[in-house]
Amino acid sequence: MRSKLAITAMAGILALAGCSSDLPDKGAGNTSKAAASKSEFFDRGEFDRQLAFRTAQPVGLDGGDSRDKPWEQMLDPAMVDTAKYAKPGGNYNLCFANASVNNPWRQVGIKTMREEAKLHPEIGKFTVLDAGAKDDKQISDIQSFATQGCSALIISPNTTATLTPAVEAACNTGVPVIVFDRGVKTSCPVTFIHPIGGYAFGADGAEFLKQKVPAGGKILALRILPGVDVLEQRWAAADQIFTGSGLDIVGVEFTDGDAAKTKSIVTSYLQRKGKIDGIWMDAGQTAVAAVEAFQDAGVALPAIVGEDQQDFLRMWNKVKLTAVAPTYPAYQWRTPVIAALRIMEGKQVPREWVLPQLKITQETLPNYIKADMPPLHYAMCGCENMPGYPAPWK
Repeated sequence: MRSKLAITAMAGILALAGCSSDLPDKGAGNTSKAAASKSEFFDRGEFDRQLAFRTAQPVGLDGGDSRDKPWEQMLDPAMVDTAKYAKPGGNYNLCFANASVNNPWRQVGIKTMREEAKLHPEIGKFTVLDAGAKDDKQISDIQSFATQGCSALIISPNTTATLTPAVEAACNTGVPVIVFDRGVKTSCPVTFIHPIGGYAFGADGAEFLKQKVPAGGKILALRILPGVDVLEQRWAAADQIFTGSGLDIVGVEFTDGDAAKTKSIVTSYLQRKGKIDGIWMDAGQTAVAAVEAFQDAGVALPAIVGEDQQDFLRMWNKVKLTAVAPTYPAYQWRTPVIAALRIMEGKQVPREWVLPQLKITQETLPNYIKADMPPLHYAMCGCENMPGYPAPWK
């Protein structure tokens, strides 16, 4: 049985989960291990599991070599039999209830998923309904699929708790259900697909700052929203690592993912604190705005945690940032299509399909800069070798 945190590990990037959190006061200085351990979002066992996964050896499908296809790789898989779902003959009707396309990461993802579906002629129809980040709309979408003759149903839940009954109802129709990206509080889906998780992301950034910033250095933590499982896990992991490090956490601030607000927050801290040595972020979409605040102030650039969007990678390379980019790989959008086909062919899939979660370092940075792609294109799309690239992603 998966732990609550394993089941809900991917509960959202930008969708408010509607649950409270035990957060440190903004600007309260060093956070404490006690504060993190009291959070409903912290689970020591899952924290340890995710950090161990970072160095685990992935396996490929059917024992094959998937080293260049991380979207096909699996970490410590427990395989399940799917013979009862087998539908020989092809001409499958694949259905997808998507939470939203309300941010660039999700826009890159849905394009990648559509292109993956095109690779498989046995998919006769691929129907996508978008919930616009509204729970009630997604519940309605899932219900409507019950009458559309879906061969398999993929769901990326808008929120965890609210969508759980709808997912369970879909499971009860007998159609194989695949959940990915964000989790639900039920084990009824045939497989749950996600990268390693929020703890691994948060730890990658915090460990980097611990290594690069001397003891006593001032760290500003920038977060997007409270109450989102994966984001809370990212901060809980960072808090664990910062505790006892000798680093001074001068503030924990929410940016709402807004570039102007991010810039204003960083500027204010530079004026009040005089110097900021490191920036930790739970998602990197406004990392460029944070760096620009230092440039505008004419002060030394900090060590910074970003993500794999092109604008940040290009700035990193151009101004020689001291940086790392943990990722929440968009290549995961390929995996549900692959899983659905395996299920409809009666082949085994992992009960929990944990994908590798790579990070971009100074050494690997040149491999991920794509000068001809849009600024908010995500490098970990796994799409570069797909037919038609790069046109669909532009």
